Amino acid sequence: MQKKFVDVLTLNGITKYYGRIRALNNVSFSVPEGSVFGILGPNGSGKTTILGIIMDILRPTSGSFLFFGAPPTASMRKQIGTLLETPNFYHYLSGERNLRIAAEIKGKGLDQIDSVLKKVNLYQRKNSKFSTYSLGMKQRLAIASCLLGDPHVLVFDEPTNGLDPVGIAEIRELIKNLATEGRTIIMASHLLDEVEKVCTHVGILKMGDLLMAGQVDEVLVNEDIVEIGAANMKLLEQVLATVNGYTGIKNQNEYIQLLFPVNTANLEAINRHCFNNGVVLNHLRVKKKSLETKFLELTNQ
Repeated sequence: MQKKFVDVLTLNGITKYYGRIRALNNVSFSVPEGSVFGILGPNGSGKTTILGIIMDILRPTSGSFLFFGAPPTASMRKQIGTLLETPNFYHYLSGERNLRIAAEIKGKGLDQIDSVLKKVNLYQRKNSKFSTYSLGMKQRLAIASCLLGDPHVLVFDEPTNGLDPVGIAEIRELIKNLATEGRTIIMASHLLDEVEKVCTHVGILKMGDLLMAGQVDEVLVNEDIVEIGAANMKLLEQVLATVNGYTGIKNQNEYIQLLFPVNTANLEAINRHCFNNGVVLNHLRVKKKSLETKFLELTNQ
């Protein structure tokens, strides 16, 4: 019998108030199995509140959610590896000893300590005191602790927060490697670059409202912006109005911009069209619309 596919997590109309302050407003989305789902938004958008609700730290004011198509239970949550805040490790103990304590508290994973240390690239430093670890190493040890018991689902809140560029790169690479093992990863982030490089799916929050959700390459699609200039800008604008394939046109005073779907702008064809219609261009270049610009437009920052 073929296994029926079920989303790992489904949120249905989650609303959360803190007194009179609304933190989440009727948020609904689904996390496909095997995806890296980024909950993206500026600070204060409700990302951590969502993670707190699905891990039973907070109760929603209204709405419901399902894990694997069923109401969540305590035993089900024990099968999820979570990193929602800075873990409490003993600074004077080694990385291995700290993981042994974590495994004893969880009641599982004692036989996996060496394997998870290798997975997070800390095996060579397993006997070093936690106090000697860099911030990135400490975060990787925290993720190693999450992996004890071999959970199918991992939940991270801002996993690269506070790290230097090297530490950020290490954590991002680790998350991508964990995803290739078939795990589902749900992570909150305020960094657009992080979601673009690590995630397969994204939900964008702004002040508790879900603006959109879906595959990263659909939600955060780029555009080609073609900047065009000529001596006679008025005639140029008339000629460009007859160009095919663009989705928008903007007059930027110095230049006119044509917006094209990503990788569809043909500069040679635009130049030929203008020349054949009596306009000689003195400026023609294509530039990508950055994801940062797209994100700021979506959240009106």
